[in-house]
Amino acid sequence: MQYSISQVAKMAGVSARTLRHYDDIGLLTPAAVSSNGYRWYGRHQLRRLQRILLMRELDIPLTQIKAILAGNDDEASALRRHLTLITAERDRLDRIAATIMRTVDDLERNDRLADEDFFRGLDEKRANLAATLQERFGAAAGASVEVETIRTAQWTRSDYDQAAAEAQELYARMSRTRQSGLTPTSPTALDLIEEHFAAVRAVWPVDAAAYYALADLIETDPEQRDAIAAEDSDLPPWVATAIRAYAVHHLNHQVA
Repeated sequence: MQYSISQVAKMAGVSARTLRHYDDIGLLTPAAVSSNGYRWYGRHQLRRLQRILLMRELDIPLTQIKAILAGNDDEASALRRHLTLITAERDRLDRIAATIMRTVDDLERNDRLADEDFFRGLDEKRANLAATLQERFGAAAGASVEVETIRTAQWTRSDYDQAAAEAQELYARMSRTRQSGLTPTSPTALDLIEEHFAAVRAVWPVDAAAYYALADLIETDPEQRDAIAAEDSDLPPWVATAIRAYAVHHLNHQVA
């Protein structure tokens, strides 16, 4: 028994246009085409259509479905490859969702936090950073925090929120680069670090040596490490390695 294209479309829950497209690309050829151009489908075509629709439900591209049905691609292997892509996309969306949740939490917390308390907390963070820098890298490094304070003296609460949002967006791009398999010394990674260096220099007058030393701080100081790890727990050492490479190869820092 043969069925018209409209009958097959109705049975399968797809449009006649879709069936014609499958025919045009050689994915589902009708059993026969009458002199008036009508397409007719038999049981074999219906079974093939069923497999096509199943794989489309799994979001497998038509070109890959065609290769599978032609016997040029093992179906199990193709599904495993597709599962890898689906899992990677799921993980990416999970990271985006987590970032959005953190941002919402930060916004809500900041909304509840009075400006007076916000700036008091900022002063405490600066004091802690200055003490850490002085202990590890000397008095000049600690004094650089005071210069940063002067540079941002006119900043409003919105200015700090904007800077934080830009930093988080940059760390998100770094995380995607790391997870794509690129090393921290790759050109793409160093392009991102160039953005990071510019952002740091905008508020903190670091030279090549101080920027190189910042890598150690990112790896060992809980506050600095956690700020980056909030985006990606494996990101801090990646960023630290990239900073060292950038300081040496782009800022001409001489490692002792």
